Amino acid sequence: MRILGKGIQQQAIDELEALPQNNPLRSKAIDLLLNLKTTLEFNQNIDEEDRDLIMRLSPIYEQKLAEVKQKGIQEGIQEGIQAERRNVIENLLRVRFGSLDAELRGITKALLALSPDEFTPLLLQLSREELLNRFL
Repeated sequence: MRILGKGIQQQAIDELEALPQNNPLRSKAIDLLLNLKTTLEFNQNIDEEDRDLIMRLSPIYEQKLAEVKQKGIQEGIQEGIQAERRNVIENLLRVRFGSLDAELRGITKALLALSPDEFTPLLLQLSREELLNRFL
C-alpha cells in the first residue's frame, strides 16, 4: 500500500526488493506492482513522479520476466525428460513382451517414479507377471 503513496514509493520498493526471493508476499506484491506499471504506462496524463515509478519498476518487471522464462524452460526440460523416459519404458516393454497392452501401460506411471538405473534392470530381468505383481 505504501508504494501507492507519493513520496515514499522508493523506500517501499527497496524494502520489497530486499525480501527473500521465495517470500510469497514479495511475489504477490511484485505481481500487483507490475499491474500498476502497466496501468501507468497506458495513462496519457502521467506526472514526473509516475514516470519515475515506471522507471523504477522496469528492472523488477525484467527480473520477473526472466524468472518466468527460466521456470518455463525448466518445466519444459522436465516434461521432455519424463516423455523420453516414458518412451524408453514403453519401448522396453514392447520389445520384451511383443505388445503394450492396458496392463503393461498401467505400470508405466509407477516405473516413471524410478530412475533409469532402477527401472532398466527390472524391465530386462523380471517376467511380465513379476512386473505386474510388483507395480500394480
